[in-house]
Amino acid sequence: MTKLTATLKRKIAFYDMDAIRMVWHGNYVKFLEEGREAWGEQFGLSYLHIFDNGYVVPIVDLHLKYKKSAYMGDVLVVETTYVPCKAAKLQFEYRIWRESDGAEILTATSTQVFVTAAGQFDPCTPAFVEAWRQENNV
Repeated sequence: MTKLTATLKRKIAFYDMDAIRMVWHGNYVKFLEEGREAWGEQFGLSYLHIFDNGYVVPIVDLHLKYKKSAYMGDVLVVETTYVPCKAAKLQFEYRIWRESDGAEILTATSTQVFVTAAGQFDPCTPAFVEAWRQENNV
């Protein structure tokens, strides 16, 4: 099976900080979203593509493990890896590290399910996703 991983570099700005001068913990969720968007663009399964096919994919499970702090000016590398499964969901693993010293800042996992544009959960994998899986050998 092919491993589909995308990386994104992000420089920490002032607005990412909290009162104790480190990245506010909640911003990491935003960084993961940016990583998923970059992944989708790179591998042909962007949110717009999913939406154009009549679906949205809300997060139903998210786990973060904070390991070190990041600070203003740090460049973080967000690595997003698709975890293949046969079920009607998208699963990802993440790793965020500081570019300057390689320090691992955070690891995470997420699960998303398919919901129709009308708001109905779809327990079956949409045909366009099955075709994408076959095309990408995942």
